Amino acid sequence: MSVSFIRRIATPKKAITAAAVAAATAGLALSAAPAQAAPMTASSAQTIAHKMIPDAAQYRAFSNIVSHESGWNPAATNGSSGAYGLVQALPGNKMASAGSDWKTNPATQIKWGLNYMNSRYGSPAAAWSFWQTHHWY
Repeated sequence: MSVSFIRRIATPKKAITAAAVAAATAGLALSAAPAQAAPMTASSAQTIAHKMIPDAAQYRAFSNIVSHESGWNPAATNGSSGAYGLVQALPGNKMASAGSDWKTNPATQIKWGLNYMNSRYGSPAAAWSFWQTHHWY
């Protein structure tokens, strides 16, 4: 193989073209992968919640519920009931009332959960009190 041939196939544009031709020949399709956001961690979801719930006692109560319900995983799904998200909304699409990004945005899920706890129980602390007795809220 000549050096000029190696240089030609080693350029990124030509390498991509060569890969596409090879894939097409093999009957495969190449597509660009969408850019992925960094995965949400429990600590980053907790930071968001802390900003949205500045009262320490209310935050602790909210955090206790979320820890038990989802382990701070915004994609947590209950296999038997279908409850979804940080606050395990049932059905999960109820959270769409807080934002169309309810499936992936912990801030939207926190907003919805906080509103639910306030409207149903009066506060996250009252929701936590109920949870401790019934193991659901």
